[in-house]
Amino acid sequence: MKIALTILLVGGLAAGGFYFYRGKQPATPAAVAEAHERPTTAAVESRNIRFTVSAAGEITPAEQVSVRPEINGKIATLTVDIGDSVKKGTVLFSLDDRDLQIEKEGQDKEIDRARVQMDQAERNYLRNKQLFEEKLVSQEVYEDVRTQYELSKNTLSKAEKSLELVLDRLKKTRIVAPFDCTVLTRPVSVGQAVSGSGGFNSGTEVLTIADLNQLIINAHINQADITRLKVDQEVEVAVEAIPGLKVSGRVERIAPQAIIKNNIKGFSARILLTNVDPRIRPSMTANIKIPVASAENVLSIPLASIFTELNPATQQMERFVYVKTESGFEHRTVQVGVADYFYAEIQNGLAAGDAVSLEEPKEEAEKRAKGRTASVTPGAAPAAPAPGIKNSPSAPVPTPGTNAPRAGTSALRSTAAGS
Repeated sequence: MKIALTILLVGGLAAGGFYFYRGKQPATPAAVAEAHERPTTAAVESRNIRFTVSAAGEITPAEQVSVRPEINGKIATLTVDIGDSVKKGTVLFSLDDRDLQIEKEGQDKEIDRARVQMDQAERNYLRNKQLFEEKLVSQEVYEDVRTQYELSKNTLSKAEKSLELVLDRLKKTRIVAPFDCTVLTRPVSVGQAVSGSGGFNSGTEVLTIADLNQLIINAHINQADITRLKVDQEVEVAVEAIPGLKVSGRVERIAPQAIIKNNIKGFSARILLTNVDPRIRPSMTANIKIPVASAENVLSIPLASIFTELNPATQQMERFVYVKTESGFEHRTVQVGVADYFYAEIQNGLAAGDAVSLEEPKEEAEKRAKGRTASVTPGAAPAAPAPGIKNSPSAPVPTPGTNAPRAGTSALRSTAAGS
């Protein structure tokens, strides 16, 4: 046992020493070359810039119905199944109506009996009316006969109403498609007893149907982006399950009140697909790109080359770049237009072909560091730091893959689109 522990201890020390030795070794020439090859400047050039808001949502039919019978019964016929396309007015299923047919026959006979009784009462009434006018019968006898006649009419009307109810229930044994649709689910089979929609748990669901020619996407839009959206705005939709498929959509509705979903406060937006591909199915996940701003063939530079700082004279945030010259770098204020998460439009301050630095020049960083050191007096409280370079408070965070500031750079880049 002791020998085994000794072997393990020696092996662990040897491994630790090896990795410590490897860590102390200088960087390989290949790593040094790669670090030197990393670009530090970028040229001002023309390009198209499009800033979009991205969101994800689930595709659902615009019209989806849970088909339930209105009355209790037993499934007699079920002519459709999952995936079937059905035209409007086609019978989806029917209930066993034998009991209702028997009830209908009984009501027909009841109506015939009531009609015979009413005819007899009417004849008695007319005869006694004539006799009463000739003063051959008393008024009491006449009133009794007239009452019998009115009661017989009421009995016939009641029997006819009962027959109408039976006929209405018979119509409800045949359920037809309310619109052109596709069957999504069919949880029951022929012979199964089902309850009506007015009964327990709103009835038994026999089918679920939907119009797959009208599909919508329910998306959750971050509250920071909702002000950029508007109704009837065109969007681009990519379906994850179908690589390469791009369809267009239109913002149909935007919820007036925010909700919290996945710990993100946002607004629900309903987007209607304007060109539905037959391969698209309900419940597929869709990625939505909503165009916010765009600029065609404009001068642009990478976001990493744009710096923002507070001008102490005007107390306004200013954008600037470091333009490469023969003697070094020149600090130059620029006006930024439309920007995406990679490039920004330059409206003023640069010309095509200019080269800008992707990081704060070493001379500027040293100058800033000396300024902060000189502002501290021995024995006194440290002075407030000089206005530094910082991000705009409303700037969105760049997505992975943007030209982020490099190690040792004291500046943070602003990525606000269009600001």
